[in-house]
Parts: sequence; structure tokens; C-alpha cells
Amino acid sequence: MPETPAALRPTPVVTAFLRHQGRVMLVRRSAGVGSYQGRWSAISGYLEDPDPLQQALREIREETGLDKAVLHLRARAEPLAVPAPELGTCWLVYPFLFEVEDPAGICLDWENTELRWVHPSDLGGMTTVPALAEALASVSPD
Repeated sequence: MPETPAALRPTPVVTAFLRHQGRVMLVRRSAGVGSYQGRWSAISGYLEDPDPLQQALREIREETGLDKAVLHLRARAEPLAVPAPELGTCWLVYPFLFEVEDPAGICLDWENTELRWVHPSDLGGMTTVPALAEALASVSPD
């Protein structure tokens, strides 16, 4: 478990990247979510399940409608500490990478307003949640 700055509350979250034909899906966070509204992110959520993988699968199902039967886990990484002093927290991000054979069934819920399939190198030009590129690199170094 990474160290968090003493003044910040550690907040564990999962971040699930969905990949299809070499591109990853990013979603734009809605005005209804608690933080980083309007920014691009992967599928994410607070870690409520004791098993981060099960939480990632639940978030994917809730936010995209995709069932685990159409997902193939390709990688997972150790959690990353992402300080967010403006929120008084330090996110402990558990990253995952899933391959999606057929993304046609994706239907976003209220948490996100749009989606884009992007090449990983395009993340640098987008307004994302903190450390999104680092989280992706931890599960997909190429």
C-alpha cells in the first residue's frame, strides 16, 4: 500500500480501463458526480467491496451495462497514491485493464455524459482526472 501524506484522508478507488482494438475508452464525468465534473476518466468508483477486482467489475456493469462475460482482464497494478489536497484526500487508485471484444452494447449511466475511444498517447492533450495517464501506464506500459 502506498504512503499517503499525513494531512490527507486516504480514499481507495478503482479505475477500470476498457480497451478495444488498441484504443481505450474514456468517459466525461457528469455534473452529478462528486468530483472532477467535466473531466475525462476511465470507469471508476469508490472501493466498497473488499476485492478491488469485484468492485471494478461492478462499476463497469453499472456505468456501461457490460457484463463480466464480455470482459477479459489483461492487467492490474498496485494502487497508486494520488494526492488531492484541494479535496483533503489522497486517492488510492487500483488500476485495471480489460479487453472488450464488442463495445456495441455500452450504454452510459448518469455518471458520465459521453465516451471516446482514444489512443493512449492522446491522453496528454485531454483534461483528465489527476494521474489518469499514470494509472493507464501502470497496466499498459506500451
